[in-house]
Amino acid sequence: MASTTASAATLFMLLLCAPTLSLAYTPSRVRNPSPLWRRASSSRSVPPAGFYNPSANGASATSKVAPNTGGLGEPLNVIVSGNSDELVLADNEDKGGFRNWMISVGFASECLGQHAGDAQTANLGDGNGQLNETSELRWDYGDPNLGTCKETIDGGNHFRYWIQDGPSGNRAYFSGAFFLATSYEMPIQDGHNIIFDGDWLVGNATAQSHLIPTGNITNGTTYSGKTSFANYTYSTDALYLTGILSNSSSGLNHASSVGGDGVEAVDGLVAVLTVKVLSTPPPSANGALPSLSTPWWPLGATLLLATLTLSQSLLSLST
Repeated sequence: MASTTASAATLFMLLLCAPTLSLAYTPSRVRNPSPLWRRASSSRSVPPAGFYNPSANGASATSKVAPNTGGLGEPLNVIVSGNSDELVLADNEDKGGFRNWMISVGFASECLGQHAGDAQTANLGDGNGQLNETSELRWDYGDPNLGTCKETIDGGNHFRYWIQDGPSGNRAYFSGAFFLATSYEMPIQDGHNIIFDGDWLVGNATAQSHLIPTGNITNGTTYSGKTSFANYTYSTDALYLTGILSNSSSGLNHASSVGGDGVEAVDGLVAVLTVKVLSTPPPSANGALPSLSTPWWPLGATLLLATLTLSQSLLSLST
């Protein structure tokens, strides 16, 4: 009787462990992206420049800061071109997407996924009108998991972004380009005010070993470099262009701390980044599903046999 009881108990515990054992034989699954993440689309209409100039359609390459600034905005001073690879133009962290590339540059999602404050809005001239920012990424200080918490407290480079994708059913201005409002903010104790000439996103994206001499940049200036993360390697070509932003301090938030003494808050230059994927991880490392020939059936047979044996043991105990 004692032996039978022990056997039944052992088999019962085995069945309790069935979900865990089954998990060991379940093929790895790719984490499903948020429904808010936009996937790249072959239906894009990309002009040679890689984006549509918002001002050409009555809009502006300046965001609007809500709600207590009297309509002031921040410049959309970096554009990720729609001529970039489709992988990069997917707004996600897996499969080499935009956020994965940004981690390779040094930016990650906000501290513990939390966003404080009101969203900024922008009109990219794509027919969508004034829309809230897609998201905000912060400098991660070398730690994509918690480093943005340090940026929130100590300050650093950060940016908000919008995607030029046009409204549903109208793809005339669907370039897929990302428009970024990037700047360097002071610590939280200083009210996150913006510092002069603090943006270093382009330098990091092109892996520059020295500060870019912004005073020497003109229309047509270029930089190039490579970055890597999660076994993806990216090549980024930066081209500075005029004619998108005004060389002005008018209507800008933080204009007094960014400009002054005869220097305008915006120099009128926008960095257009074209990002290509040079290498990707092997299928087993980039989230691809393993072969469906995974031997799950031995476990199923074992559990079935265990169930039958346990049933017989319990019946014998009851007689």
